[in-house]
Amino acid sequence: MFRNLLKIVGTGLLVSATAVASAQSDTFSSTHHDYRVVTVADDLVQPWSMAWLPGGDMLITEKPGRLRIVRDGQLLPEAVPGVPEVFYEGQGGLFDVLPHPNFSDNRWLYLTYSKKTEGSSATAVARGRLENDRLSNVVEIFEAQASGFGHYGGKIVFDNDGYMFLTLGDRMAPPVGDAAALAAHPAQDTSNHQGVTVRLHDDGSVPDDNPFVGQRGILPEIWSYGHRSPQGLAIHPETGDLWESEHGPQGGDEINRIEPGNNYGWPVVGRGVNYGAFGRPIHVGISEEGMVQPIRFWVPSIATSGLMVYTGDKFPMWYGNIFSGSLAGEQLARLQLTDDYRDVVVEETLAYTLGRIRDVRQGQDGYIYLAISDRNGEPTSVVRLEPAD
Repeated sequence: MFRNLLKIVGTGLLVSATAVASAQSDTFSSTHHDYRVVTVADDLVQPWSMAWLPGGDMLITEKPGRLRIVRDGQLLPEAVPGVPEVFYEGQGGLFDVLPHPNFSDNRWLYLTYSKKTEGSSATAVARGRLENDRLSNVVEIFEAQASGFGHYGGKIVFDNDGYMFLTLGDRMAPPVGDAAALAAHPAQDTSNHQGVTVRLHDDGSVPDDNPFVGQRGILPEIWSYGHRSPQGLAIHPETGDLWESEHGPQGGDEINRIEPGNNYGWPVVGRGVNYGAFGRPIHVGISEEGMVQPIRFWVPSIATSGLMVYTGDKFPMWYGNIFSGSLAGEQLARLQLTDDYRDVVVEETLAYTLGRIRDVRQGQDGYIYLAISDRNGEPTSVVRLEPAD
């Protein structure tokens, strides 16, 4: 089955890519590498995130609130005890899992999740010690000052200096009204955590050099703002740049390079339209002074999800590329960057027909792992891409 894809990347460059799959097997072809899809773990309920421990164990979060372990190629039957209680409703549940950079010494494991609050719910981060396949000394180290329904965010990543970044969505605050009303939207209001990325120490405290520290009326955790529904977060190892993906409404999904203090525009600028039969316009326009443009955008939406930068040796032609999962699009987007790793020049569609890809990660073995999630909670799998040859 041949699919010729014509893509317009966020830089405005027009490029094409061809993806080929065999209907008789799980083998696919791409511009640079032929690959096959191999199942890693079955019978998972809404797998949301994956991570690896120094000894080789693979961790998988299930949205209903379970943390699972794959050891020596086998999914252990029992979930890890000690996971905090989560608010599993709508878009809420257990989200990301991430070991501390010095996990071998301190055994700290980080989890993000939605928690019930009085009359609402919030995104939280907890840290505990993972020993003997159970969590202990679990302490909540951060709770977002934001209320609403969905759009929790919940992606976390450590940079090379040991700082922790966390995404927080706009909590579905409606984008309505004229230009003045849009400018007053909670995602443009830095006195809350709606539609922001935050930067923290590993214990949840605020670094002194965050861009808004000491500024009256602005929460000091905030690193960037003007985001809608962040879905992916990754550090590029060659540059140290922080990359983020987020959903737009019926168009305008974005890949952003996040820099401190920047305003990424939601809902004042963007390329999406409101939900409904007629797609009512939302934004003032596609650009506005002082608001940062995305590096890549999609119209219509593919519903971006997890984000990864590939640095393994199994697919050498993909080194330094960014990979984004896709929910509604049910595909894996490979984004080839310029030589300085700052802009996107080529997009290729991979791993289609597998289902809703919730997360994409590079394993310790250099393979690419995908978490496939069913919207209704039917059992799904974690799979990996391996070179076909």
